Amino acid sequence: QVQVVESGGGSVQAGGSLKLSCIASGPAFSRCTMGWYRHEAPGKERELVSTFANVGPSTYADSVKGRFTIAQDNATNTLYLQMNNLGTDDAGVYYCAARCGEGTYWGQGTQVTVSS
Repeated sequence: QVQVVESGGGSVQAGGSLKLSCIASGPAFSRCTMGWYRHEAPGKERELVSTFANVGPSTYADSVKGRFTIAQDNATNTLYLQMNNLGTDDAGVYYCAARCGEGTYWGQGTQVTVSS
């Protein structure tokens, strides 16, 4: 069983920055692929924002490349998402996900609001 808990969301003006954190319980980092998703609005599908790669480069959605950085701290079981130069299109609920062999574990989400 894996549990993930996000934090760090909030309200910023366009052009600002936020750093999201996700603490994962259990051996998530050793056997699961960690990533960040966002859900912009009801009726829209949840979008994959970034996936951390233990080997090689991490991956990002085209819309966030160059602005977002994913990082993982194995010592504290924490996944981060540094978000810079935020725009109104980046607003939504951000979810941490642990994609494991038996399925995907989701956090409760953290709200990001960007005002113009």
